[in-house]
Amino acid sequence: MSRLLPPFSALRAFEAAARHESFSAAGDELHVTHGAISRQIAAFEAWLGKPVFLRIGKRVKLTDDGRQYLDSVRAAFDSIALATERLRRAGTARVLRINALPTFAMKWLLPRLSRFQLEVPSVELKLSTSNAPLDALDDFDVAIHRGPGPWPHCASGHFLDESMIPVCSPALLKRLPIASADDLSRHVLLHADTRPDAWRDWFDAAGTPMKNRKKQSFDHFYLALQAAVDGLGVALGPLPLIDDELASGRLVMPLAGPRIGTRTYWWITPLERANEPLVAQFCAWLDAQARA
Repeated sequence: MSRLLPPFSALRAFEAAARHESFSAAGDELHVTHGAISRQIAAFEAWLGKPVFLRIGKRVKLTDDGRQYLDSVRAAFDSIALATERLRRAGTARVLRINALPTFAMKWLLPRLSRFQLEVPSVELKLSTSNAPLDALDDFDVAIHRGPGPWPHCASGHFLDESMIPVCSPALLKRLPIASADDLSRHVLLHADTRPDAWRDWFDAAGTPMKNRKKQSFDHFYLALQAAVDGLGVALGPLPLIDDELASGRLVMPLAGPRIGTRTYWWITPLERANEPLVAQFCAWLDAQARA
């Protein structure tokens, strides 16, 4: 039975123009002119027998029919892309592309990742780190961010909670004891640009003013934590990410509290990859590691 299908070039032009709601942007993406996109859309609408775009001056907007059609075309394109990727990967080593927040990757994920490699020895893991928003990332199978989202067109799951409490090196604590939040006035507070309000939130929870505190700032959270290990000051340590440092004695918690909650950790995967066995296995493995 033959299928009634429009020309693929027209579908590509429609999908790009509908996604951008711009013929010019679609032309830039597909490396053709604005006029070429306009002609393809006009021919496509003539073939359909109805318009899929409203022309409003120099702007274009999808009709209701066009918006419904876009959902189906996008799903079909995603399915074709996934099938193509599976075909290209058939018979080769499976690759799992993971993107994680830098401090999380260094302190929690990397020390455990060899366990997943042992469970799935045939997989090639490609780990990258970034603090960028999800929509700014390169292609990935699983991303790990603090959440919840929103993350459009993605499946996601919460797997790990985090709280923060002051930590420092044992040598620093011996030299300048800390018995209460007020004693922190004698210490340098280590700040991270990626968590600019963390200390303020902690002092609010402690009921102590933060004014006139000595501080040093770092562009990444893991640098502030390393500075605390090296005795440069007191950092806010994320539990359970620093469990190894606490267990080894490289860091200590001078105060019992308060512990302030932070945004939780979530795995995120594009919807079209959520049911891939390897992706599902890794997300389930993250859940299990967090519970353990």
